[in-house]
Amino acid sequence: MLAIITPIMILVKLRRFSVIIFDRLWVVMKEKGISTYVLREQCGIDSKTIRRLKANENIETKTLNKLCSALNCKLEDIAEFVNSGS
Repeated sequence: MLAIITPIMILVKLRRFSVIIFDRLWVVMKEKGISTYVLREQCGIDSKTIRRLKANENIETKTLNKLCSALNCKLEDIAEFVNSGS
């Protein structure tokens, strides 16, 4: 099978990017017995923000404050910076 490589594909493969992921958040929530329902109903985090967290999309710093307060943890306990260039 012959693969066609376009300039856009090459650019995407060469581009380095960084992202903050929230995989640790779900572990901490499970350890502390806090569900997404509790985050929505008791911590004031809406379902759209929960969806964004699951997709590792941008969220506001006030949301990070709410999460750390609700989970009684530090930011590094729930989020991780990943640099694809390293």
